[in-house]
Amino acid sequence: MNVTAPASPLRVGLIGYGLAGSVFHAPLVAATEGLVLDTVVTSDPARQAQARAEFPDVRIAASAAELWDIAEDAGGKEGALDLVVIASPNKTHVPLATTALTAGIPVVVDKPLAATAAEARELSALAERTGTFLSVFQNRRWDNDFLTLRRLLADGELGEVQRFESRFERWRPQLKGGWRESGAPEEIGGLLYDLGSHVVDQALVLFGPAVRVYAETDTRRPGAETDDDTFIAVTHANGVRSHLYVSATTAQLGPRMRVLGSRAGYVKYGLDPQEGALREGLRPRTDVLWGEEPPHMWGRLGSGESPLTGGGTPVPTEHGDYPAYYAAVAAALREGGPAPVTALEAAHCLDVLEAARRSSRDGVAVEIGS
Repeated sequence: MNVTAPASPLRVGLIGYGLAGSVFHAPLVAATEGLVLDTVVTSDPARQAQARAEFPDVRIAASAAELWDIAEDAGGKEGALDLVVIASPNKTHVPLATTALTAGIPVVVDKPLAATAAEARELSALAERTGTFLSVFQNRRWDNDFLTLRRLLADGELGEVQRFESRFERWRPQLKGGWRESGAPEEIGGLLYDLGSHVVDQALVLFGPAVRVYAETDTRRPGAETDDDTFIAVTHANGVRSHLYVSATTAQLGPRMRVLGSRAGYVKYGLDPQEGALREGLRPRTDVLWGEEPPHMWGRLGSGESPLTGGGTPVPTEHGDYPAYYAAVAAALREGGPAPVTALEAAHCLDVLEAARRSSRDGVAVEIGS
């Protein structure tokens, strides 16, 4: 009997070992069958030590230039890289992705892919010309509440959806500093492009293209340089209206999602537990309850009653599944399938973010494409 030898794991190079790299990408890559975290790029000695402690076999590179040498090592011989993940500051996403794609190196880029939709479309076109895999990390498509809502929509439980409310709110009255809170345009900081990338992407996946955007972006904390309290209203081509909130200044948190339909509504409080688990050092392969939410956190489905007083029917929350993203990446690289999140999808999201910025600046609703 002929037995096919298992394929060698795909070697992954990770650029950046801050929050995105160390909390999300490195653990999820390491937990994905068929992938191995081979190289981490960081010039920070403390982060280099952290990477070595968490992944003893990992190689360390002090710069992206060193990584490109490794990635192109001997044209695909043992030791070369099969995928590069860009989890460095936002302003580096486009130049690093351009270098990878030009060299024919498959690449995953953390959100936001770029500062503008035009740049995102240019990267998509470059990937197409070079025949190189390109995907954007939008992990919150695999949040538990989002997966549950997709199930309810597929089953027709809500009837015709009229309004989708989505909140990603925090209470962080003190500034942390760093590029994410910088007002320098080249840094692409602020919540609109950070958490806004998540809530807009989710709304577009659920309800389709946007045709009109209205937004209010505020800078509320003393000393803040960029938006920290933002509201975005999106009108979708199918008539659904999405009301999206992202904030670091919310003293009392609202529901994570409230979805109102012609038949029923769905209300869900609390964030998906996966980020918290990753921050605590839990891992998908070792935590048997990965992504599971206790019943007291389940959302409620009903009509005419308040979920806060026990109204509606509890709806079991789907298990959150961040590992599904990199499993899809591995399958695409081995089998030639589609990217789990495409650059063109990221461009559509950036169309909305750019329109939101223009709307807030000018105090008008913005037609997409105008």
